[in-house]
Amino acid sequence: MSHLHRLRAGALAVPESGIVAVINHARGRDGLIPLWAGEGDLPTPSFIADATAQSLKAGETFYTWQRGIPELRSALASYTERLYGRPTSPERIFVTGSGMHAIQTVVSALVGEGDEIVFLAPLWPNFEAAAALTGAKTVPVELRFDGTDWRFEPERLRAAITPRTRAIFINTPNNPTGWTADRKTIRAILDIAREAGIFVIADEIYSRFFYEGGRAPSFHDEMRDDDAVIFVNSFSKNWAMTGWRVGWIEAPKELGALIENLVQYSNSGVAAFMQRGAVAAIEQGESFVEEQIERAHKARDIFTQALLSTNRVRLAPPAGAFYAFFAIDGIDDGYKAAFRIADEAGVGLAPGTAFGTGTRAYLRACFHRRLDEVEEAAQRLAHWIGNEA
Repeated sequence: MSHLHRLRAGALAVPESGIVAVINHARGRDGLIPLWAGEGDLPTPSFIADATAQSLKAGETFYTWQRGIPELRSALASYTERLYGRPTSPERIFVTGSGMHAIQTVVSALVGEGDEIVFLAPLWPNFEAAAALTGAKTVPVELRFDGTDWRFEPERLRAAITPRTRAIFINTPNNPTGWTADRKTIRAILDIAREAGIFVIADEIYSRFFYEGGRAPSFHDEMRDDDAVIFVNSFSKNWAMTGWRVGWIEAPKELGALIENLVQYSNSGVAAFMQRGAVAAIEQGESFVEEQIERAHKARDIFTQALLSTNRVRLAPPAGAFYAFFAIDGIDDGYKAAFRIADEAGVGLAPGTAFGTGTRAYLRACFHRRLDEVEEAAQRLAHWIGNEA
């Protein structure tokens, strides 16, 4: 007997991940180069793992601070100050069980049944699903591909805001397109949020992966002290810690008691020994981050040049993040194409349908891997596009 009819309609309505569908189809296949998931191929550096092991051996296995251990909150505040040149108090920092947990926590604090939250699309699908689970309506504002780049139009964002809108979610650099807001765009978004009296949720997880030099422009660069901006972030990408599930929120300190409560009633805090590893990442990991960015930059150039050389690919080389989001002439269903490419070319890609309704023809490749693998994957794809598509 099925029990599905007893479940909440909102939970049942959450769509299956198109990315997971392709992964389940071809996971573990001999010779396949997996570019479908949003992570690199390097394991967590030993200096991070060692700090965690030492903490375990020392017996740090008890309940811990809901907001995060003071050492990690202090390290994150100092890291933010170094990166953005803006004084940051540890009272603004809250440790979460992943970047996804950070997003879920913030979204559940801001929106519920009948509310609306506006976001720039295409976008990583987990945000929209998290918002939908609260009962809120998600309202996409499409970035426009003009043949050479993805474009943001402020007036379209302004027009999408209604009296029910509670927040704007901005992911920059963007997954999947690599679009990155410049400071003028950030100012425009802040002006719109101020006019409407709503929050900005800034997902800047890829801010270090920026290929025009330094880090990406940030809301930290333009916001006023009284602006309603909440940042969500993660250790996953910068420090090769995707499996650790440790992230953080930076928010106005008056939200501290609320965020602490939401953490208490979700995961009750991140394990102390994992947080010790995160402290090591912040304090000792800068050279590792820089090496990752340099390698990803080279991989981007290898991958995008190979695809563009086919003259059959619509692609904007990404300014940030580590994804190529592209469409192939003659292919109008990226979902079906992703299965074909896995079977026929031995390359695992994510279908564009996972990132919004207007991206059916697109595919996403994560090029944050060993350069020889990236080159081989690009050659296989170029061959498939030129001869078999």
